[in-house]
Amino acid sequence: MKRPILFDLFCCQGGAGTGYDRAGFEVIGVDIEPQPRYPYRFVQANAMQVLQFLAMKAEPWEGAPYPAAIHASPPCQRFTTMSTRWRLKGGTLASRREDLLTPTLALIRTLPIPYVVENVPGAKRHMRPTLLLHGGMFGLRVHRPRLFESSAFMLAPMAPRTRQPVGVYGDHPQRHLTPGGNGSLLRRASSIDEAREVMGMPWADWHGCKEAIPPAYTEFIGRQLIEQLAVAR
Repeated sequence: MKRPILFDLFCCQGGAGTGYDRAGFEVIGVDIEPQPRYPYRFVQANAMQVLQFLAMKAEPWEGAPYPAAIHASPPCQRFTTMSTRWRLKGGTLASRREDLLTPTLALIRTLPIPYVVENVPGAKRHMRPTLLLHGGMFGLRVHRPRLFESSAFMLAPMAPRTRQPVGVYGDHPQRHLTPGGNGSLLRRASSIDEAREVMGMPWADWHGCKEAIPPAYTEFIGRQLIEQLAVAR
C-alpha cells in the first residue's frame, strides 16, 4: 500500500520526521538551511513560501506532490521560558527573535488537509493546543514538554514526568550539575552520545538533538493521523 505523503516543515535534522516515518508516512523534509543529516527526502526551501504555494494550490517546487498531511515545527526560541524571563526583565533578545509560529498557523489553518504544529509551552496563548506531550509519557530520560495543535482529533497518554531528566540544551554537552527551579539541580547531557540516546536520534549532532522533539512524540501522533486518513478515504 502506498504511504501517504507528509511534509515536515522546519525539519532541521529529522526528529519529528523520523516519528512520522515509523508511523507509516512517506516524509519529505523542508528547511531553509541545508540539512545533510536529514534521513529522508529533503528539499531546501522556505517553509513559509511552501505553505503559501499550497494555499494557492500551486507546486511549491517543480514536481512537488500535494501532501496528505503537514507537520510544522517553527523555531521556538521567542517563546521559551528563558526568553520570557529575559523579556520581563527588560531584555531585547527575545523581542528580536522572529515570530514564525503565528504566520505559520495563519496559513496552515486554511489548508484542506490535516496538520500538526508543534511548539514550546510558552507559545500556548498563540495556539489552540490539542495535546501536550512530554518524555515521561514514552519512558524517555528527557522531559521536553511540547504543545501540539492539530486539525485532527488526538488523544494523549497519562504519565508522570520523567524523574531527574537529562537536559539537551545549550551550545555543548556539560558534565556538571546546574541550578534549576525550586532549588533542584539539572544535569545536561554529558556527551553527544548521551544526547542521542535520550532523544532517540543516533544520527544527529548536538545542534540537531537540542532543536528537535523526540521521534516517539510524532510516531504516537502519526499513528493516530494515519488511522484518521484511512477512515476518511
